[in-house]
Amino acid sequence: MTSGNIATCLGAGPDAVEWFAGGIVAYQTEVKVQVLGLDEDCPIVSAECAECAEQLATGALRLFGVEVAVSATGVGGPEPSEGSPPGMVYLAVVTPEDSVVQRHSFDGEPDEVRAQTASAALTLLEGMVRDGRGTA
Repeated sequence: MTSGNIATCLGAGPDAVEWFAGGIVAYQTEVKVQVLGLDEDCPIVSAECAECAEQLATGALRLFGVEVAVSATGVGGPEPSEGSPPGMVYLAVVTPEDSVVQRHSFDGEPDEVRAQTASAALTLLEGMVRDGRGTA
């Protein structure tokens, strides 16, 4: 969804080598299924995207063996996809004990949607960590 923008921002943080395990850019459904454990029947672009976003973050949590993981999925645009409008995005942050999923409707060109998505994902992640529900 963000072409790695979330990972780029996290990797640029102070002392990132000490707290940032890595990121995965997975666009094709097969990659999401094989690498992150997404349920093959999960509709990536639909009203059920919230469940998919949570599954993607849970897969990253498992794969990296970390305390908190974030994911983003949705329609970057410029065209709708499977009936969902451009800018419809789901974000998820998960820990072993908790999860938060948000739906957003962003406006603009694809690069603006990607930037807004990355910003919102980082804000959600930061809030989860600050609330004591995980460390990045």
